[in-house]
Amino acid sequence: MTANWSTPEGLAAIKDALAATIDGWAPPVAYAVGISSASSSPELEFPHVNAPGGTHGLPAVVLAKMLGHANGSHTYDLTRPQLEAAVETLRPAEACTSLDHPNLAAWRTVLGELESNPARTAYAVFIGDLDSPVESEAEATLRTLL
Repeated sequence: MTANWSTPEGLAAIKDALAATIDGWAPPVAYAVGISSASSSPELEFPHVNAPGGTHGLPAVVLAKMLGHANGSHTYDLTRPQLEAAVETLRPAEACTSLDHPNLAAWRTVLGELESNPARTAYAVFIGDLDSPVESEAEATLRTLL
């Protein structure tokens, strides 16, 4: 079977097939890619937040597969090559013109920020359960945005 990146149904099938390759996969309640501030502020910036009830599951699976994440809450430092690979992996989804692709746009924004200021750090934050304890500053910031 050939992957169909051009329809919402095809993207859902790709997400399900990729998720099936992650042992113990459980979709996060919320997730986002963020970047450290360009100033001395400790606040992280999240160009796009995937809030509870969101419909953008394929980017979560792409990130999780790349980072070795299966379930629960965790914050990962995200290298520029990792984020570039995630963008490249998800890029074919743009063939589905009936959907917006806010994660791709956000990830590209973060890549641009990393290129212009290599001292900044990117993060991938997964929240498995909103009732679980906060595990990182990045997760705390993401939770305030939900």
